[in-house]
Formats: sequence, C-alpha cells, structure tokens
Amino acid sequence: MRMSELARLAGVSSSTVSRALAGHPMIPEATRKAIQAIAIEHGYVINRAARNLRQSQTQTIAVATPLGHEREQLISDPFFLHLFGHLADEISRQGYDILLVREPSPDSTWLDRLIRSQRADGFIIIGQSDQHAILNQAAETFLPLVVFGSEIPGQRYCSVGSDNFVGGELATRHLLSCGRRRIMFLGPAELPQIDLRLAGYRAALHAQGYESDDALVLPAHFTGDSAYEQVRDALEQGTGFDAIFAASDGIALSAIRALEAAGRRCPEDVAVVGFDDSDVASHARPALSSIRQDLGGIAKDLVARLFKRLEGEETPSATLPVQLIVRDSAPSCLAG
Repeated sequence: MRMSELARLAGVSSSTVSRALAGHPMIPEATRKAIQAIAIEHGYVINRAARNLRQSQTQTIAVATPLGHEREQLISDPFFLHLFGHLADEISRQGYDILLVREPSPDSTWLDRLIRSQRADGFIIIGQSDQHAILNQAAETFLPLVVFGSEIPGQRYCSVGSDNFVGGELATRHLLSCGRRRIMFLGPAELPQIDLRLAGYRAALHAQGYESDDALVLPAHFTGDSAYEQVRDALEQGTGFDAIFAASDGIALSAIRALEAAGRRCPEDVAVVGFDDSDVASHARPALSSIRQDLGGIAKDLVARLFKRLEGEETPSATLPVQLIVRDSAPSCLAG
C-alpha cells in the first residue's frame, strides 16, 4: 500500500499520515491512533531508508571503540557490554538505531573515513585509547561527536567520564586505612584515564607521608594473562607488597588468581581493590572491593550532549563522581 492510499482511507493528507506514523506531537492523539490503526490493518510499513534519504539523515548513532592500545580486546568485554547496554537504552529512547563499530587497528584516517561514510548522524567514541590527536582533529570540523573519557589539557572534543584521579585516591586511602603500606599499582598507566588513577594513587600515598615506589607500579594489559604474569613474577622475585590497586576489575581478578596460585591469601596477605565495579565484582570469591563508575549516568550524559550537538549546540566536557564499594577483598576492618 502507498502512503497516498493510506491517506485516502484515513481521509487526511499524505503529510498528515507521515507525521502521525512518526509520532509527531502536532497531530492530535485521536487522529494519530486512527491512522496507526488503519496502517496496522492494511499492513503498511514505513520505508525508513527512503524517508531518511529524503531527510539526509540515517536516524542512527554510531558507538565506536578504537583499540590502538589493546588490539585483542573484544567488545564482549563485561565493561563494554555494561556501558553499551546503557547507551542502547538512551539512544533508543531518542528513536534512533545503533551502529557498533570496533576499530582494532586504527590508522590516522579511521575516524575521518567513518564520518564520511555517512552511516550515522552522530558518534560516541568509547575511550580515547591512543587516539587523542585524531579525536581533536575530527572535532575541528565535525560537531556531533562525544567521547567517553577523561578531559585532557588542550582537548578540543567533548568528553564525559569518571573522576579517575579521585578514584585512585579513594582506593589507595582505603588500603592505607586498612594498615597496608606496600601498595602495588597494576595497569596500563600510559593510557588516558588510567594515568589519572595512577596520579590519584601517588597523591594519596604522598598525603600520608609515603613515597611511591616505582618497583610497585607494574604495567598490565586488559586482556590475556598479563596481570597474572606481572603479579606472579613480582612474587617470584621477592618483591614485597601487601595490597594491590588494579586499574580495572578484570586486572584485579587476574591478580587474585596469581596470589592464590602462589599460596597467598586475599585479603589476609594481600588486599585488593579494583576499578569499575562491574557485575563480576560482587560475584567473585572473595567479592571484590572496587571503585564504582556511574555508567548509567555517563551513558545518559553522553547521549544528551550528543543530541544537543546534533541540534548545533556546543557542549562542554563533564566529569562524574565515583564511589568506593567495600567488599571482602579489602574489608574496612582488615588489620595490617
């Protein structure tokens, strides 16, 4: 059935049918429901592709994850899935579809190519990875772009992220309050967001009169057995430590496996705090203390700012608060 035939049956114009089926508020509710009922009765379906082509819109938001730092990381990672779920809810509330893009080997033109492909009206980039310069370049000419991440000096794109510095402080202060003095930092500290967690860790140590020991700052990837191997090697080399602040929950859980394999108890011998408070944290054994990011709030803020930018409005970056969640891997009553 053509839209003109549907309009004839409903006794209205084709433009009224178009607006009614799109849920336009200008169409009275009774008229809208009557037209929708006729459309259902006659099996009429809107050709969204044709409509979007006429309007020069895709009604789609792309959610892209550049992985220049960690090419083996999958979007099935629990952290990504949690964030994607919240983003999908917020984007669908706006009546838009979602395009997921995983970019495991980003070159200098990947984002420009993605924007020029016109597969989406706006873009949410998950994490800066090692792509800060590319994001800055895109922001010069393309407004509907927002990034999940920390604000970086000289940044020209809009970002929304957690207060990673305070998260590092909270985790480290908690471990110090538990009587721990040799606290290991475990994570890829060269990355945006993670560097701020390390800075918060160091600031908390310094505030309590302790110096950061570079021997206790160990790199670990988000994938594979990197964290397990780092902790195992440190134990074998006789490095003394009584606590670990891990840059993610996944890294923290790998560290606990290494401790258990070496006969060390968590939290009695080594207390552990992770970051993210992902779903696995509360179900781990021992249950993992972690810094909680408000991913629901972050997703809502990212989408709200993106849609303002789709309307031509500049939006500033935002930093959302974090919270320490204390569980069995580093309980408050733990004695040193």
